[in-house]
Amino acid sequence: MVREIQLRLQPCDAYNEQTIRRIVAQEQAIDERTITCVRMLRRSIDARQRNIFVNLTLKVFVNEQPDEPLFQQIVYKDVSQSPAVIVVGMGPGGLFAALRLIELGLKPVIVERGKDVRERKKDIAEIRPQQKINPESNYAFGEGGAGAYSDGKLYTRSKKRGSCEKILGVLCQHGASPAILSDAHPHIGTDKLPAVIENIRNTILSCGGEVHFETKMTGLLLQGDKLVGIVCGDRSFRAQAVILATGHSARDTYQLLLASGVEMEAKGLAVGVRLEHPAQLIDQLQYHSRQGRGKYLPAAEYNFVRQVGGRGVYSFCMCPGGSVVPAATAPQQIVVNGMSPSSRVGQWSNSGMVVELRPEDVEGDDLLRMMRYQERLENDCWLQGNRKQTAPAQRMSDFVNSRLSYDLPRSSYAPGLISSPLHFWMPQPIVKRLQEGFNLFGQQKHGFLTNEAVVIGVETRTSSPLRILRSAETFQHIRVCGLFPCGEGAGYAGGIVSSAIDGERCAEAASAFLAS
Repeated sequence: MVREIQLRLQPCDAYNEQTIRRIVAQEQAIDERTITCVRMLRRSIDARQRNIFVNLTLKVFVNEQPDEPLFQQIVYKDVSQSPAVIVVGMGPGGLFAALRLIELGLKPVIVERGKDVRERKKDIAEIRPQQKINPESNYAFGEGGAGAYSDGKLYTRSKKRGSCEKILGVLCQHGASPAILSDAHPHIGTDKLPAVIENIRNTILSCGGEVHFETKMTGLLLQGDKLVGIVCGDRSFRAQAVILATGHSARDTYQLLLASGVEMEAKGLAVGVRLEHPAQLIDQLQYHSRQGRGKYLPAAEYNFVRQVGGRGVYSFCMCPGGSVVPAATAPQQIVVNGMSPSSRVGQWSNSGMVVELRPEDVEGDDLLRMMRYQERLENDCWLQGNRKQTAPAQRMSDFVNSRLSYDLPRSSYAPGLISSPLHFWMPQPIVKRLQEGFNLFGQQKHGFLTNEAVVIGVETRTSSPLRILRSAETFQHIRVCGLFPCGEGAGYAGGIVSSAIDGERCAEAASAFLAS
């Protein structure tokens, strides 16, 4: 007998497997010894009231064993002699496009401008002592893309785009914890995700796919309006289909595409700051307890969103128990992002706090104006940071009240902080909306607006500043036959899971194109 049941338990019970079995037996009036398996289908925390509960959806097997695995194991076959499809970029969009191509009997040939995930980690570690960025190997460029060393959060609202469950299953097949299949906000962690990425690469190679690191696309090979391959420095790769999954920070790629006649349009994005609180304070506020999260609960998350002056102001990429990292991709830039390990036990919690920015908010009709806006703000931040990766910062209440902070709290940001009047030099439409937003968030959650928190500049890489135009039916570029713009960099996704889903859909579209 198999039963699906729902329980609402206190945290001390919800995270103890033996206690769950006992409670299931009591609830269902059955002998606990007859329960052969309890499978977690869904787990979420309800912290809306002072008493915290954990909601569980369980599949209970009584006197029988599960007849299906936790997730579907996909068999990847040899494609070494199959037709090739070029995949540009090795973030989640590119990786999952490659895996799906193998499922469909096609050979992925991946070109990645950055290094493999292990070598990339060494370059990231050098940012603090050297105070400079390697433009080809950093928090955005390299195997795994921006998500590899920026947290590995897997939450998405993109339910209509494709199968989230399949994406999570593939990640589990390559080493991720099965907990991501049931958690409401699944998260692999910066410490665990690189090994998963490496396993995916090994699958691609073992099936006859190709992976070329430190190989940057520098041109398109066109015959009229038909794409026949790409140029990478002094090398060329030929194929009838190219999946373009370069990520939202490859600005030189946008300029290359524009020069090649690839049609694009300016796209809205969001810019702002990274806000960091002591993790204990966020735990206390969210769990309504001076003891914080206690022994059983995970580090607390929050989510804020309000309309201010006709534009959204909201929290973005919240990293409980995490750290703020330097995410620039070129010299003379400061960009901040957040990440957290799987345990989320760090001293601080942070999130992006950003303001919606639409193309009509930026003067001019330059197609690249949103990208130029990002660049100017990042360069201004670098100048304020003494032309290093030392980030300009301000205490939260001081920022709201337009006061210079004469000292700053301790921070997770490794290159260091420098006190700076962000309220003065950042664009005023962004500043005014952030200030009002912070006041509203402070009213919503008393204690959130505090000088114990620090505002760090600047958060600009929330999404692509451009959308590469493609057909809604064929996923091909509207003019260049055989080009399949994909994922965040093309303006069609946001985050690991939605990018992975878009990668699979582009692979399917490329397969249909080659078969036509």
